[in-house]
Amino acid sequence: MARVNESNSSKVLAHSLRELGITRQDVLDAFAKVPRNKFLPASFCSRARDNDALPIGYGQTTSQPWVIARMLELVLPTTAARKVLEVGTGCGYQTALLTHLADEVYSLERIEVLLTQARRQLRELEYFTPRLAHRNGMQGLPEAAPFDAIIVCAATCKVPTALLEQLAPGGKLVIPENRGDHEVLTVYCNDKCTNHDEVMFVPLLEGVA
Repeated sequence: MARVNESNSSKVLAHSLRELGITRQDVLDAFAKVPRNKFLPASFCSRARDNDALPIGYGQTTSQPWVIARMLELVLPTTAARKVLEVGTGCGYQTALLTHLADEVYSLERIEVLLTQARRQLRELEYFTPRLAHRNGMQGLPEAAPFDAIIVCAATCKVPTALLEQLAPGGKLVIPENRGDHEVLTVYCNDKCTNHDEVMFVPLLEGVA
């Protein structure tokens, strides 16, 4: 796993997440290690400690830190996850967090320019292990399946069947599902699903750009 010097802002963010109800210590430790400001546009770096979704260009955002932390709490095994798939690399911030929580991290992004930027920033911070691909996230990554956890960072009315089929036995998938006037974090595991927090995400789209 890559090593990143802890910054004061990252520690402050991790502390605020604890106060907001995030309890898993491994997730909090990951937030304390990854400098969110390094993944934000220059005009938003000063807001890295804020619990806000922030724009990253091309009509996309990086989610509220609490939402990211909540999804990680819901989907990752309590023991180290061997293999994780992230659908929606975005700026690469969550990808970096995942490297501290899983042995293998795969991440898909449909917008090529965002993927290029994320790959460059991850490498600058010495995160060399994540495997990134310019792919249609709805199709997942069957050649690398099965996955112990799948995290979908965009909302849809129905979870893509291809993603469910790529879960390992006992694996979990978390996705924001559109329920008309709101979205809900939904976890799928062993043909069962549970509903959790209301959230707001950009839509999950077909194809690549």
